[in-house]
Amino acid sequence: MSKTTKIPRILKINQIDGWRINVVFSNGEYRTIDFEQFFKKHNFSADPLRAHLLDQAFFQSVALHEGTLRWPALLQKIELSNGMTFEVPFDLDPIVLYDHSTPDLNRDRGVPVGEVLRQARKEAGLTQEELAKRSGTTKHYISRIENHHADIEVGTLQRIVELGLGKQLEIQVK
Repeated sequence: MSKTTKIPRILKINQIDGWRINVVFSNGEYRTIDFEQFFKKHNFSADPLRAHLLDQAFFQSVALHEGTLRWPALLQKIELSNGMTFEVPFDLDPIVLYDHSTPDLNRDRGVPVGEVLRQARKEAGLTQEELAKRSGTTKHYISRIENHHADIEVGTLQRIVELGLGKQLEIQVK
């Protein structure tokens, strides 16, 4: 049985900032594509069709279509083997986009549960060991949470906050 590799597709464009586009891929990663470097590496200025993207106003007309980036106003001619030709909007392969992107560390960090827990524990004047004992877990687990080495389930977090810290857990989606 062969394992199929799932191609990461773009789910959302978060931001367009100059020549950089921040996106979310289907594998859950937030990534930044720096098109200034991409254009130089692939010599876009030498191709009359792709050179249109060097105009920043035109570049920013990018749209998300079927998991990749597409420029609807930039039409390219495609010729089939039977001689039939038609025009389609210019797009880029999602694999190429993924390979030329870098992780967006500001967005990919996740929720700072460990930092919030450490701060609340210190404000309560508790050691990791005292908090662990009160909440029915181990010092090692509290340490792993505070240092971002362990994920935590909401129920466990609620137990640590309510039993260990004597506070109420509130989760808010903005």
